Amino acid sequence: MFSPDTYVSRRAELKKRLGKGLVLLLGNDLVGMNYHDNEYEFRQDSTFLYYFGLRHDGLNAVIDIDNDRDILFGDELTIDAIVWTGNQPTLRELAAKAGVGDVRPSSELKPYLDRARAAASPIHYIPYYRADHELKLLSLLDLQPGGAVPSVPLIKAVVDMRNHKSAEEIAEIEKACTVTAMMHKAAMKAARPGMKEYEMRAIVEKVAMENGMRCSFPTIATVHGEILHNHSYDNTLESGQLFLLDAGAETPMGYAGDMSSTSPVDLRYTERQKVIYDLQQAASRAAVAMLRPGVPFREVHLQAARTIASGLKDLGIMKGDVDEAVVAGAHAMFFPTGLGHMMGLDVHDMENLGEVWVGYDGEPKSTMFGLKSLRLARPLEEGFVFTIEPGIYFMPELTALWKSEGQHKDFINYAEAEKWLGFGGVRNEEDYLITSGGHRRLGPGIPMTTEEVESLKYS
Repeated sequence: MFSPDTYVSRRAELKKRLGKGLVLLLGNDLVGMNYHDNEYEFRQDSTFLYYFGLRHDGLNAVIDIDNDRDILFGDELTIDAIVWTGNQPTLRELAAKAGVGDVRPSSELKPYLDRARAAASPIHYIPYYRADHELKLLSLLDLQPGGAVPSVPLIKAVVDMRNHKSAEEIAEIEKACTVTAMMHKAAMKAARPGMKEYEMRAIVEKVAMENGMRCSFPTIATVHGEILHNHSYDNTLESGQLFLLDAGAETPMGYAGDMSSTSPVDLRYTERQKVIYDLQQAASRAAVAMLRPGVPFREVHLQAARTIASGLKDLGIMKGDVDEAVVAGAHAMFFPTGLGHMMGLDVHDMENLGEVWVGYDGEPKSTMFGLKSLRLARPLEEGFVFTIEPGIYFMPELTALWKSEGQHKDFINYAEAEKWLGFGGVRNEEDYLITSGGHRRLGPGIPMTTEEVESLKYS
């Protein structure tokens, strides 16, 4: 945890921004995986972590603005629990770490909220993403199903605070990025023909665990890079294939790293692979060159898209005017994703609070295929942390559909595009911070150019 003063200061700032009412923050509970006592690994709610820092289950909190009071609600361990878990800190000891002096049993939470409701005091809460949170809210606030309406003022206040990373947060993210880079380097050095994808996953996740961290999201380790979120690990790595890894580490405090790499199973790219890989790298460089305060990230994304479209035109895969092709969205057959997303306590930071607030500052999102997947579009500000991850993918299903529908036939040479359908996909991803004067990559980085990757030696 950070010092108690950090959490006290954050809660004071939140009170100042909202002005009145109280904030109800629900912590996460243990969830049974296949029966009650066999639980999924616990992960605390990130907004609860931001304002209270406590990684323990069974806790809820109230930030009472009207009475300038912070209260932690929970229950002490019974002896039945202690025989399984060992002795744990008391609630008051935990609360002290977060700078909270008011600790009450869980049974007092609903009466406290009832009194606030009786006094017509606004009760602010964020969107829920777990079914048990919805059930809690319905019970605590006497609501009917579907009646829980999150507080937009709270969402906007939380987003603005969490989007701007402090120096101590950046240092924590750097730790995650450092281990994340180690995970990718280990995979690049280990991959060889005959290995299974699940063996590669094991190598990667071992690095996180032996550095006291866990994965910030389910690892993507695949020879089918054209499948964006491929969580199958049964394929065998073969000579001539590309291996795509999308993986990140999470520190014990909950801060994430997120990187992607695409390396040849043989540690040598074919000439065909180099052409697409170098084009992806050119798109990444073009995007990074634009990173500074005030630049709309949507424009950074479109610059990467134009770079990819121009390169594909040189290869005969696309045709026509590049700018017109990107405006029409034709490039999205090969680059259907967004360029990047916010990152922090969540690997997709605050995605549960709504992309329209986190990445768009309340402005509407595009509904166009490809552009609608862009999670971040707003002008960049000092303290923003996000990913840069352009990709080039050759997807058989998407190509067949667009061809059958005659989509973008003025910009796509389908006969040439179909020659690449067995290629797969290329994605490389790094994490960046916006500084007062520009940008800074977080973490030590991983081998990115074809020369850097090919200079590696098998471990």
